[in-house]
Amino acid sequence: MKADTPMIRPGCTLGILGGGQLGRMIAMAAAQLGLKTHIYAPDDNSPAFEVAAECTIAPYEDEASLVRFAKAVDVVTYEFENVPSETAAILSAHTLLAPNAQALAVSQDRFLEKSFIAGLGIDVAPFATFSDEAELAEALERIGRPAVLKTRRFGYDGKGQVMIRPDTDPAAAWTEIGRASSIVEGFVPFEREVSVVAARTASGAFAAYDLCANEHRHHILDTTRVPAGVSRHTEEQAVHIARAIADALDYVGVLAVEMFLVTEGGRERLVVNEIAPRVHNSGHWTSGGAVTSQFEQHVRAVCGWPLGSTARLGRVEMKNLIGHDADAWEEILAEPGAHLHLYGKTEARAGRKMGHVTRVFPERD
Repeated sequence: MKADTPMIRPGCTLGILGGGQLGRMIAMAAAQLGLKTHIYAPDDNSPAFEVAAECTIAPYEDEASLVRFAKAVDVVTYEFENVPSETAAILSAHTLLAPNAQALAVSQDRFLEKSFIAGLGIDVAPFATFSDEAELAEALERIGRPAVLKTRRFGYDGKGQVMIRPDTDPAAAWTEIGRASSIVEGFVPFEREVSVVAARTASGAFAAYDLCANEHRHHILDTTRVPAGVSRHTEEQAVHIARAIADALDYVGVLAVEMFLVTEGGRERLVVNEIAPRVHNSGHWTSGGAVTSQFEQHVRAVCGWPLGSTARLGRVEMKNLIGHDADAWEEILAEPGAHLHLYGKTEARAGRKMGHVTRVFPERD
């Protein structure tokens, strides 16, 4: 840790902004390491509340509640990237915040994010921002079709984006995503989607998990497999990219870098899609599949502790349990070697992440 950073010891309190399943799993990992957790979230039905020592139920814009929360904890982290900038500023004025506000600002705006990554010399899809229909037409002329319209802010799990095909009316497509401030992004003809989950401490220590391959269904992550089945060079390049981004942001905590794997002339190439400044769905395989889970690793990083081993325990497959998939919990529990994680949500709905299961298999010869 930096010399001016207070020591976070077992028995201290980790503040977590957000009460969803990611906050819940961070809190559970913190408890294993002897830390208390204090969850701040506006929803009184947040699943993370069930495993925390203390909870604050208040809006993210409530300055007085935020100040009280900050003074009651030793360090604050968050489980989602759309933390209001004002909230981050208030918390930073009263306690440690990890990751920092810059990481939030960059990842919250797709134009800033892609500009930042491209500025590091890392490949991204061609992109352009626009604010009216004339600029949209100019951007499409420059980028070409097919393309993807994406809102600059608040997009996840396929929300806030729409494809532009040769016969698509661009104005109608923009209306479909609310005519919000957006970007045009060139379509990348990728072979598969991959991601690196990695961690960095304030002192610059860095550790990355193996590259994983991700399959989506209805724009929601369905299955993650590790190893990703790429060349050693591509794996090394992916980790190099993740470290370059983390170092440039002076990042503290776990982050995920989502990438497209493109094969051209028999050669593999990586194109970065986006950054997630938090523990990530594609890293859930590490719970049961790696020596140190991403949640424990995040706690270690934000507290300034030594990072744990990222070694895999075999070939791993993680499958999300969406909606009523979680009704098969009894069958999964009866399956040898399956690691079941349910998020404590009371109502199963279409598209809602209810849990996940990690399966570990022996390595192939």
